[in-house]
Amino acid sequence: MKPTTKPIISGIKEVGVPAERIIRIGDNKGAPYASDNFWAMGDTGPCGPCTEIFYDHGDHIWGGPPGSPEEDGDRYIEIWNVVFMQFNRLADGTMEKLPRPSVDTGMGLERISAVLQHVNSNYEIDIFKTLIAKTAEIVGATDLSNKSLRVIADHIRSCAYLIADGVIPSNEGRGYVLRRIIRRAVRHGHLLGAKESFFYKLVPTLIEVMAEAGKDVKAKQTNVEKLLRLEEEQFARTLERGLSLLDEALAQVKDDVLSGEVAFKLYDTYGFPLDLTADVCRERNITIDEQAFDREMEAQRTRAQAASQFGVDYNSVIRVDGETKFEGYTEVESQAKITALFYDGKSVESIEAGQSAVVILENTPFYAESGGQIGDSGYLSAQGVTFNVKDTQKYGQVFGHIGELTQGSLKVGQSVNAIVDAKRRHNTSLNHSATHLLHAALRQILGLHVVQKGSLVSDKALRFDFAQPEAITKEQLSEIETLVNQKIRANFPVQTDIMDIDSAKAKGAMALFGEKYGDKVRVLTMGDFSIELCGGIHAKRTGDIGLFKIITENAVAAGIRRIEAVTGQNAIDWLHNQQRILTQSADLLKSDVNTLVEKSNNFKTKRRKWKKNYKV
Repeated sequence: MKPTTKPIISGIKEVGVPAERIIRIGDNKGAPYASDNFWAMGDTGPCGPCTEIFYDHGDHIWGGPPGSPEEDGDRYIEIWNVVFMQFNRLADGTMEKLPRPSVDTGMGLERISAVLQHVNSNYEIDIFKTLIAKTAEIVGATDLSNKSLRVIADHIRSCAYLIADGVIPSNEGRGYVLRRIIRRAVRHGHLLGAKESFFYKLVPTLIEVMAEAGKDVKAKQTNVEKLLRLEEEQFARTLERGLSLLDEALAQVKDDVLSGEVAFKLYDTYGFPLDLTADVCRERNITIDEQAFDREMEAQRTRAQAASQFGVDYNSVIRVDGETKFEGYTEVESQAKITALFYDGKSVESIEAGQSAVVILENTPFYAESGGQIGDSGYLSAQGVTFNVKDTQKYGQVFGHIGELTQGSLKVGQSVNAIVDAKRRHNTSLNHSATHLLHAALRQILGLHVVQKGSLVSDKALRFDFAQPEAITKEQLSEIETLVNQKIRANFPVQTDIMDIDSAKAKGAMALFGEKYGDKVRVLTMGDFSIELCGGIHAKRTGDIGLFKIITENAVAAGIRRIEAVTGQNAIDWLHNQQRILTQSADLLKSDVNTLVEKSNNFKTKRRKWKKNYKV
């Protein structure tokens, strides 16, 4: 506390707290507002002094009060924190007083539970005690104080609730956080001697001990268990080999530092998150050269970027004030002014014929890639000028028209006619509407656990990734395709409404987990069958889609499957091609299409007998 908080100390005394139970910390780090008891969100932003409330578990436990040499003991445990939010720290370190100061307070629920249940550790409270006992039973452990049991009990709760909320193990974002937690738990099970998948078996016990708070997990129990089992089985295939490699490397470590190159190989080849490798190293008092690891990671990103379509990463280059006004919901052609030009990774004032560049416009009918829908193509024109737009991307709040100037020159401030390839846009819009129908059909036939995990919508086809823990049968796939085509023939109007996010959710609109939405959202409705939040371009009616045909279905990751499909004329062309292949196959076997399967089976039987008789 700072000297100005003396009145607070007096107030604490007035409610009966003895003076010896009040510990003043002050600016204990050698500078104003530099204290163990000064809380900040980061280097900048709201901040203020804080006070912490500790519970004394008694002198039978080793440890001293905060600020004493024994403060790391377990006798005194912080159960509550109160921040007096009164300053805003600027980038130069200046502290501004907030116009409306506040008190930000929070307590540790599990620590309060430990106090109320008269135990000395969070892991001894009823929830964790039951989970620890069940884990020990499953893996055959006898020492209930083993740290690995505590790690697993803690992690099963985190993982189950993340999956119930729609997170799927993956290699990026929140999906990678989940994968890291699961793999850390699996590794601790390995330490305990687990010989087979065990983690998913804790879900029923978790639901039981969480009672009313476990109803969300219970509603999706089957999916939670399947995803945990799949992820554990997938990691088990590389865990042994990875640990063997790590043991070999640790045996050769010098100066107690594991090379970043080895840590990166474990990450890249064997799926070992860095923090899992760090756990193993920490147990042997070894650190990791994280700078070398970061260099390896950056080198991999550079290689990936060099192999991409565009050598320059304009995401880190384009910085333009203002925003591009999008007019593409109603227009495919607009007059627009150039606000910026980028060539060869740099901002320029003009470009000449033959140069590839990114053109930023004040307003545009071009849709920038987002929500899985590809960016528009087309061209920009003026007197004696043609710029072929091959793609459109969004950089912050501005739209970048990526392409090549084939005629004339362009300069900042110049007006151009922006013209979208209308046919390509139309075909793309049909495929985008089809993905919404597909999503709704998947949820109706496979279950409400199905949520979108990615998509790619182009003018040629659509690709849809979704959460589904097990393979889809041919019968289910046929049902899905039939249902989508039924809704196409129903010719529902595709209705768009703008409303606030809460109203949209109340209406039943599906929001993608993790997506950021503004105060107002765009809600797309297709009859009584599909309602989703979406900012993309769509058909006017479902009947415009014409025909929907699934061409492939397969797994792309643990718990994630992918459907690729075509619509409209592309679907008709695909069916014609399949018919042509069938006809040619029938001709080869001197059959007709209707008896082709029978003829093929007869041919296989004869060939098998021939190979047997002649021992080929």
